[in-house]
Amino acid sequence: MGASLNRCTFIGNLGADPEVRTTSTGALTASLRLAVSETWKDQQGQRQERTEWVNLVLWRQQAEIAQKYLRKGSKIYAEGKLQTRSWDDKQTGAKRYATDVVV
Repeated sequence: MGASLNRCTFIGNLGADPEVRTTSTGALTASLRLAVSETWKDQQGQRQERTEWVNLVLWRQQAEIAQKYLRKGSKIYAEGKLQTRSWDDKQTGAKRYATDVVV
């Protein structure tokens, strides 16, 4: 099988301050919500805008830097890989999924 690539790049603004925590193993991690907007003109010439929200996950030193310097509204460049996680919803028992970008 040939090579593959899991890489994505974003420029956007943070929708909230970084959520920083320490894992049970002592590793620092930060979660960020990044708003990435695109604009275009529709057929009537009216300006349209759509915003996608991207979940970013940072570890160790990157999480430390995010905690120190980033705030809601900060414009950032982020590059990383897609990673999907799953869990069982405790209320409904349904399987839930989320896709994050590990920066």
